[in-house]
Amino acid sequence: MPGSTVRKRKQSRIVGAVALAAGASLVLAGCGSTKDTGASGAGGGDGTGKVGVVLPLLTSPFWQSYNDYVPKMAKSEGVDAMKTVNSNSDPSQQITDINNQLNQGVKGLVVAPLDSAAIEAGLDQAERKGVPVVAVDVAPDKGKVAMVVRANNVAYGEKACQYLGEHITSGKVVQIMGDLASVNGRDRSEAFRACVKKNFPKLKVLEIPAKWESDTAASKLDTLLNANPDIKGIYMQAGGVYLAPTLQTLKSKGMLKKAGQPGHITIVSNDGIPQEFDAIRKGEIDATVSQPADAYAKYGMYYIKAAMQGKTFKPGPTDHDSTIVKLPSGILEDQLPAPLVTKDNVDDPKLWGNTVE
Repeated sequence: MPGSTVRKRKQSRIVGAVALAAGASLVLAGCGSTKDTGASGAGGGDGTGKVGVVLPLLTSPFWQSYNDYVPKMAKSEGVDAMKTVNSNSDPSQQITDINNQLNQGVKGLVVAPLDSAAIEAGLDQAERKGVPVVAVDVAPDKGKVAMVVRANNVAYGEKACQYLGEHITSGKVVQIMGDLASVNGRDRSEAFRACVKKNFPKLKVLEIPAKWESDTAASKLDTLLNANPDIKGIYMQAGGVYLAPTLQTLKSKGMLKKAGQPGHITIVSNDGIPQEFDAIRKGEIDATVSQPADAYAKYGMYYIKAAMQGKTFKPGPTDHDSTIVKLPSGILEDQLPAPLVTKDNVDDPKLWGNTVE
């Protein structure tokens, strides 16, 4: 997710019991035989019925693009998706949004969780009503979902680490982290940290916990650069919210040097939005990991329709260049490809960031 902007809130604001994590043995269409579990309440059995789509926020270009893809992919997958609902970066509001959708009689839900733990309350309510849920971008820590549609966020952190390590021999690098209440923020942060420690011990990692908030990223980066003007690399865990404030902060300090110029700070991002691609072309940043907004929307719709038909899945390779894995919680996740984008392939027409109008 991200990335998503999550503010601290007391758990007492989130009501509802929590469901136990469930991991069913499943079979992927195209990679094995599908089967009907006969689960009651899983839509109309033929995949029909209204589907609710809950967004985490709309202040990031990434989520704006995902929102634009939703109706297109719903139509192509034959899903009757309702108008999307924006939880506006509020985990408590997201639970309310889920309950409102359930009260409107939806037969399926596609949700991009803001908080990996808090979302369990909403998943519990959906399970009580027999409504299947597909999670997009963020995996819940617990709760029942038919599938998580997500890229490998551990790989995000590792790819950023490898790129910086190969281009910086020694010195300080900073990772501008996402919200650690989200598994995405945890995966990216821990993977980057571990990779640097193992493979590039001459790099010193400094960290900014920014919670997917652009203002927080800007102010903390400003403070960090005042104390550490010799920073050589930056890893931004969400270009959608961190790109603009990072570049502006560097520019205000006279530290925004183009690639190839003396004093250039090597920067790797995550998201794959058009703004990042433009920054790569200008030499302002060096690379990003393209998080597939289009595929998130497509396979979110694909899996919710399958779940409403009573189909289930199992771990293994898919027919769309990804792999379904079973998470430690028992939940299944379709890990979609997320390529590294540099100046060498930034103009690839297959990248979704080059197709946004």
